[in-house]
Amino acid sequence: MASLTCSTSDLLSLLGPTANSTASSTAASYICQRFDAVSSQMSNTAFAINSTYLLFSAYLVFSMQLGFAMLCAGSVRAKNTMNIMLTNVLDAAAGGLFYYLFGFAFAFGTPSNGFIGKHFFGLKDVPTSSFDYSNFLYQWAFAIAAAGITSGSIAERTQFVAYLIYSSFLTGFVYPIVSHWFWSVDGWASPFRTDNFLFGSGVIDFAGSGVVHMVGGIAGFWGALIEGPRIGRFDHTGRSVALRGHSASLVVLGTFLLWFGWYGFNPGSFNLILVGYDGAPSYYGQWSAVGRTAVTTTLAGCTAALTTLFGKRLMSGHWNATDVCNGLLGGFAAITSGCSVVDPWAAIICGFVAAAVLIGCNKLAEKMKYDDPLEAAQLHGGCGAWGIIFTALFAKEAYVREVYSTRPSHNYGLFMGGGGRLLAAHVIQILVITGWVSALMGTLFFVLHRLNLLRISSDDEMAGMDLTRHGGFAYVYHDDDASHHNTGFMLKSMAVGPTASGTSTPNNRV
Repeated sequence: MASLTCSTSDLLSLLGPTANSTASSTAASYICQRFDAVSSQMSNTAFAINSTYLLFSAYLVFSMQLGFAMLCAGSVRAKNTMNIMLTNVLDAAAGGLFYYLFGFAFAFGTPSNGFIGKHFFGLKDVPTSSFDYSNFLYQWAFAIAAAGITSGSIAERTQFVAYLIYSSFLTGFVYPIVSHWFWSVDGWASPFRTDNFLFGSGVIDFAGSGVVHMVGGIAGFWGALIEGPRIGRFDHTGRSVALRGHSASLVVLGTFLLWFGWYGFNPGSFNLILVGYDGAPSYYGQWSAVGRTAVTTTLAGCTAALTTLFGKRLMSGHWNATDVCNGLLGGFAAITSGCSVVDPWAAIICGFVAAAVLIGCNKLAEKMKYDDPLEAAQLHGGCGAWGIIFTALFAKEAYVREVYSTRPSHNYGLFMGGGGRLLAAHVIQILVITGWVSALMGTLFFVLHRLNLLRISSDDEMAGMDLTRHGGFAYVYHDDDASHHNTGFMLKSMAVGPTASGTSTPNNRV
């Protein structure tokens, strides 16, 4: 928001030459003081409104951790519920410390170079005019979302120490570097960099189809691939055997929580809401773009859900709730990149293709004998990559100019008349993210595998990690009083033997 200033000399010139100089000067000084006080208060209010908006968005994105936890719990078998719930807590806790110590600095520590940030370690020198504590909280919520994606891919067979190591490494280093490249003002492919050399405008990955979803999906892909499928997932002939999760109710609950949180994930990525657009009517500003972003997010998810519903019905003959939930999330993952720069009608196309991409990736995974209990790599990796391409095809010039008003040039979608420069930049983004995450996370999982720190033993896997690693099951089917009552009833029954007439007589052997 532009600051308003008042100058005594300028005000005196407006009062005219006939005015008493002393009285006029005193009046002008008084008016400017009052004006400056009002201007300062308005500026403070703008900062407060924008910070509150970002904090509220951070709370919404953090609530997605609960959605991930419910989705993961419902998608695994009951014997591994406590394990997967604990890993989701771990993602947030370990991610919080490592993102505070290193991650935020690597991602947004400016001034820096195009590869990695080098300021704000441990939030030193925060707040500044560009970053407040709300920025850290919001970006931390994004970082742990990437780690949560990966945990779903390697569920039901991974040692707990491996979760600790990969989650800390992903949130503290791997993910922050990618977010620096595409979101920091210094990143080599950032649209906010004034001297951008990636086709003059950088990449439009507004809320992270690539930065968040592809990073988490590719990391999960390598973890699941190196571990191998769960015991029983494929029979001796190689035929796929469904190891269904134990609760469709938890899957649906988790999906709705993620849907709710996505309204902080995508619209919240504006960071600021009290921003007017030059030359636009007073009723139209960044608040309108925020609303449009929420609409495109909704339409993409809804379209993907319905497309998956009917597509899977034709393929399997069933109306499957879990498949529909995954399709919905696939649509959200895809629209995340271009949600702010496309029209609502284009979001419908995005969701439709995202559903087809997810179904195709699942078919390919089955043929490869690749086992991902939550389809996380297919959903976030595959649909995230499609979302990046989609943005390069359908980004609208007017919206790009509004959202990225400071960028040096304004490349926009190929199908919207913008040429192929943005598409080329986005292809490079996909290749770079795939290479970076594969090199680091693939190597990490391979080293853990060689050190026997990745996969649990076959006996533990068959028994379930809740019992063998966490001291008990997630569900208690009877309480202690009921247990004592049932035990007493059983002893009493053993002490009484049936007679031929159906009555009971004491059994002297007890």
